[in-house]
Amino acid sequence: MKKIIYFLCLILVVVFLLVYKQVGKTNTAVVSIGKSDKFSQGEMNDSTNCVKKKFKDFRGCSLTKLWYDEKKSNYFIEDYLECGKGSVNGVKSGNVIVLISTFDVDFSGGDGSINPNSTYSDWKWTLIRDSKTGNWRVDDWGY
Repeated sequence: MKKIIYFLCLILVVVFLLVYKQVGKTNTAVVSIGKSDKFSQGEMNDSTNCVKKKFKDFRGCSLTKLWYDEKKSNYFIEDYLECGKGSVNGVKSGNVIVLISTFDVDFSGGDGSINPNSTYSDWKWTLIRDSKTGNWRVDDWGY
């Protein structure tokens, strides 16, 4: 009976490790928030937390850097509003922010849509909200 219990515990540990490994990791990410004339520190923190939460869907990946550069963000926002989803969803420019990241992918390649054993740099995260006091949500991501 002890052997059966030991074996079941071992199986549970292995399953836990496999499932845990599949969650996108953000705990060691270096976050760098540059100066902003558009957003408060609280708004910036909320946006980075939103990206970290979404990144957990990136199985087998580890977020290494996440940053905000207002000049680059403004450039990407302009493009988003003119040619991207922002051209059809009616969001105002003050309710859009773009963060940039670098992340590593393990041997599994996440869900199969990204290259295994690779690093993705300058990955954009476009976040929107309904109003100045609304919650950020990731609307688009990628290069």
